[in-house]
Amino acid sequence: MIFPHSWIKMAANKAILNRLEQKGEEADQVIEYLKQQVALLKEKAILQATLREEKKLHVENAKLKKEIEGLKQELIQAEIRNGVKQIPVPSGPSVQANSTSIPSENLIQSVSAPVLPSGTKGEEEEKKKKENMEKKGEKKEKKQKQPAAAAPDSKPIDVSLLDLHIGCTVLLSGKHGIIAAKKHPDADSLYVEEVDVGEKVPRTVVSGLVKYVPLDQMQDRMVILLCNLKPAKIRRVISQAMVMCASSPEKVEILDPPSGSVPGDRIAFEGFSGQPKKELNPKKKIWEQIQPDLLTNDQCVATYKGVPFEVKGKGVCRAQTMSNSGIK
Repeated sequence: MIFPHSWIKMAANKAILNRLEQKGEEADQVIEYLKQQVALLKEKAILQATLREEKKLHVENAKLKKEIEGLKQELIQAEIRNGVKQIPVPSGPSVQANSTSIPSENLIQSVSAPVLPSGTKGEEEEKKKKENMEKKGEKKEKKQKQPAAAAPDSKPIDVSLLDLHIGCTVLLSGKHGIIAAKKHPDADSLYVEEVDVGEKVPRTVVSGLVKYVPLDQMQDRMVILLCNLKPAKIRRVISQAMVMCASSPEKVEILDPPSGSVPGDRIAFEGFSGQPKKELNPKKKIWEQIQPDLLTNDQCVATYKGVPFEVKGKGVCRAQTMSNSGIK
């Protein structure tokens, strides 16, 4: 026989156990949800890191291709100076000789020198002749270079030599803005930005703006980039352009493009219609000669010798508050 007070105690214990089981199930559900969220965050972080690395590799590959092409052209010019006859590579089926394909790299060599058995005296004589031809070609090249070096550059040094474009930073979501602007890992005073200037791959830019511009103001904004400076490695990061700013010893402001500008828009200067250099030669100090004439005027408009920075059909570029200041 169960006494009333015992029955009441058992019922209370059962209710408590039911509540504990319910709470345990709810806790298991919360833990499972948190595990799923952690897994998603890990996948997202890995994806973003992979995308950034892929973009950097595209930039490096493009630069290597450009360097290889330049070296090929230098080799061809050197062979022409040495009297080696050039034969264009046919665009149709591959050239064959004795039923064997001849690589395009060896076409020039096959014309300039007959094939001799390895180790023969004729091969040694041919080698000596080739060395003598190269020495004569080098002497001739030095004589030709001397008057060219003395001749002055026919094109005047002015702002038309600068390749200035509107840059737009692009977020991973697809909005216009800076891709992951962040502080340089090795320098607290530097930002590293990925900026779209209308090319296939964004440019990596290192800017010494940490002391003057907060990180949140570097995100999602339009800028003006000088794109034909020679790429420079700054604390192990290669910078491919420079953000143009109004500048004084006390203050720096990023120049703003006119409303409606899009990535790749070129900055023009009325009366200076020349074509920009593909890359400014640091030895000729072209940027250093032009920069002192870059100033903001009384209305904060960016100018070169009084002529505004202009995006055709859209307006002029300006600083926010800095008038009569240098630009760099």
